[in-house]
Amino acid sequence: MNNKRNLSMLSDFYEFTMANGYFNNGMKDTVAIFDAFYRSNPDEGGYSIFAGLNDIIDFIENLSFSDEDIEYLRKVGNFSDDFLDYLKDFKFTGDVWSYPEGSVMFPGEPIITVKAPIIECSILETYLLLSMNFNSLVATKTSRIVRAAGERLVMEFGSRRAQGADASLTGARAAYIAGAPVSSNTLSAKTYGFKPSGTMAHAWVQAFDSEYEAFKTYAELYPDNCILLIDTYDTMNSGLPNAMKIFKEVLEPKGLTGGVRIDSGDLAYLSKEIRKILDESGFTDTKIVASNSLDEFKINSLLSQGAQIDSFGIGERLITSKSDPVFGGVYKLVGIYEDDELKSKIKISENVEKITTPGFKKVYRLYDKNTGKAEADYITLRNEEVDENQPLVIFDPLFTWKMKKMDNYEARLMQEPIFENGKLVYKEPSIEEIHEYYQSEMESIWDEVKRFDQPHNYYVDLSQDLWNLKQNLILEAKRGQ
Repeated sequence: MNNKRNLSMLSDFYEFTMANGYFNNGMKDTVAIFDAFYRSNPDEGGYSIFAGLNDIIDFIENLSFSDEDIEYLRKVGNFSDDFLDYLKDFKFTGDVWSYPEGSVMFPGEPIITVKAPIIECSILETYLLLSMNFNSLVATKTSRIVRAAGERLVMEFGSRRAQGADASLTGARAAYIAGAPVSSNTLSAKTYGFKPSGTMAHAWVQAFDSEYEAFKTYAELYPDNCILLIDTYDTMNSGLPNAMKIFKEVLEPKGLTGGVRIDSGDLAYLSKEIRKILDESGFTDTKIVASNSLDEFKINSLLSQGAQIDSFGIGERLITSKSDPVFGGVYKLVGIYEDDELKSKIKISENVEKITTPGFKKVYRLYDKNTGKAEADYITLRNEEVDENQPLVIFDPLFTWKMKKMDNYEARLMQEPIFENGKLVYKEPSIEEIHEYYQSEMESIWDEVKRFDQPHNYYVDLSQDLWNLKQNLILEAKRGQ
């Protein structure tokens, strides 16, 4: 989808101050390499799901500055006239590689790599991270919720609690990718081409003289999708009996069945009691839908108590990832070209996890051919090739004595080319294709990595040459101090 929306000024202001500095320091044509990656999985999980590439593509394709933008920058910043003139004809001319949307990803590995003049790299940063971080956050949260729900349908109900209109739209799309195929957000469904859904609010029930009348009117209007909200007044003594009357009077003569939704109270207890009464009354096909501030933790708890719930409507805790609402993606310089020769760059920190991995790199995912499962990710320098016909010894980058020999394996490159010399070369898949790819990705990951409680640590290893480069640059930086 390309909505032709120009968000080029959606950038941290320091990106423009640095760009002006690069320009006036003779670095306009200096080519740099940046990696976008993240440091830890939300909710102490074992994996994350990448989403947001579609918006990044749109941003890059529409990247330009209007006369109004340039005049604004002239007023608010100490920018040179030559730099502002340069912005008048600005466009992206570089290369981008990225994981496909729906990919399972792990901390520390380059998800998106940008190679371009350093000014272009800088101006991309804010929006690239914004899109990657938010969409991946929602996709990851949805993935966890869907896994907790098992075979039960998960519906995205979060638009009214999202952090703004854009978040509600793109969040519903990210949720679709990770297994929530139904959304209450009509505009998102229209924009991205999936199914909207929604029945009634408590206001519908309150608007009629009686609950029975409200239910009957609704059932006559929408007999094929009759989910009745039964907790407006009294779930067990009013809502459920009235719903069953409507099923008997309106739906059964048409050969149809309906459902009930509960949005308050003890969902585990109520759902079990409702199921018992429905079954005893002959409504064995009637579905029970539950909502009310649910997430994977509450769903796990409900199901462990024997809750009889067929599908879940998830709102605020999905769209905001309430339990861990920040996805910590970062964008770091890893190399710069001087006289056509790449000089690798590293950022040092007292926090080990914040030390970057330098150089122009690529990521292989290593699969055991016997099981079809992913065993580790393997980051190499760009000029290195993995020969699947030869054994490969991988080792933990921190605890280097931990080694594993790979024999019967497949090595798959994770990043795909997206832009080459500023031209889009990537054919964007449909949202259904992205979801199918996501499903295949999840099937390739061991259940131990996907569990919620103390997941197995999935290894992201460095090649020997890349590990050597990183250690040498750390030592050089320390000696320089």
